[in-house]
Formats: sequence, structure tokens, C-alpha cells
Amino acid sequence: MHTTPTQAVVLAGGQGTRLRPYTDDRPKPMVEIPGTGTPIIGHQLSWLAAEGVTDAVVSCGHLAEVLQEWLASADLPLKVTTVVETEPLGRGGGLKYAATHLPAPDQPWYATNGDIWTRFSLREMAAFHTERDALATLALARPRIPWGAVETDKFGNVTDFIEAPPSPFLINAGVYVFAAAFTELLPDLGDHERTTFPRLARERRLAGFPLPHGAYWRAIDTAKDLTEAARELAAQKA
Repeated sequence: MHTTPTQAVVLAGGQGTRLRPYTDDRPKPMVEIPGTGTPIIGHQLSWLAAEGVTDAVVSCGHLAEVLQEWLASADLPLKVTTVVETEPLGRGGGLKYAATHLPAPDQPWYATNGDIWTRFSLREMAAFHTERDALATLALARPRIPWGAVETDKFGNVTDFIEAPPSPFLINAGVYVFAAAFTELLPDLGDHERTTFPRLARERRLAGFPLPHGAYWRAIDTAKDLTEAARELAAQKA
């Protein structure tokens, strides 16, 4: 039976050192996209709600009180619970700790990194996850290479220049669908991408969902990413 998740975990504890000075007084997900007046996490929560999510657990870390204060005062489209690790648990341990606060532990759930700004159908991804009987499904993106590429022929003659071409490799886009049983497979302490994910890949229980053509996806890691995101948003509105 296909059940579309209505609950999600947002991993929002990143320090965002490469985004300084924007992150000197706020955690990375609280950095605003220029021209929107809304922090990254605000865009994420709106997207999750539009995709049918009614409950979100936000895992806080660095400058947690700033994020919690904003969440408490914002007019949010879904119910939000915040959790803070009392001691560092690693990415896998932190994900497991947050998942224990989901309202329906016996149901599937989404998770997303707190520095991702994206738009695509989570419902389609959930259906893909169910069809493959996966315990975990990763969204896969093909980001643009930040350099221009050069094409040559077999004789070494330059034939073309391509500005910021798509990467030939798919990457983990930082958005996930998890079966309820996945939670117990997470480590209490440590990194699930070094333990749980490789194990599930060997067992063929880890699926990869390529983002649909034209889907918007950007990881906000640097000031340049903020500028690019604002420019792309302006272009979409135009």
C-alpha cells in the first residue's frame, strides 16, 4: 500500500562557515534569500506543506535559539517541533534523534538538509520509493559545474565552449524518503552515510530518484549561491 508521508525532519544545525558574515549571528538555514525577506528554512517549510506535510521536526544546533525564536513567531503553514542535541551525535545520530520526535513513528517520513532550496514533486518521489520497495530513497541532482567546459575533437582541436554545463555525475541532493523501519537502522552516534546507506546499497534497498527535468535545486553554501538563487528567482518571476 502506497502511503505518502505527511511528516518530515529538517536538519538545520549547520554553522555555515563559508557563508560568513551572514552566519555570524544566525544558523545557516536562517540566512535570507535576497529579495524574498524569507530565510531558507521558511522556503523549505512552505514547500513541504505544499507537498502534503503537516508535521515537521526541525533539528537545531548552532545558534539554535535564533532559529527557535523565528519559528515561534512566524506564521507557518504546518506544525513544527524543534529538537536540540545536548551533545554532538553525528549526522546519523542526529537524524535518528530527530526522527524519534515525529508524531507517527510507524509511518514513512521525509528528511531534508537545512541548506537546500528546491522545488519538485515529493509525492512523485514517495511513489517512486514505494514502487521500489526501498527502505530509503535519495533525491539525485545534476548540478551545474561552476566553470566553463571545453570540447575538443579526436585531433585535439577545440570545437566548442560550454558555460557552466551540467555535471556528468548525479549527486545526493539532500532530500530523502524513509520507510518507518529505516529509523532503527540509523546509528545512535555517527554518520549514516558511512554506515547505514552503504549497507542498504549492498542489500539493494536504497533507491535514487533523479530530479525531474526542469526541477529547481540549489544548495546554499556560499554568498555566490545566495546571489545566484536571488537572480534565478527574479528570472522565474519575470
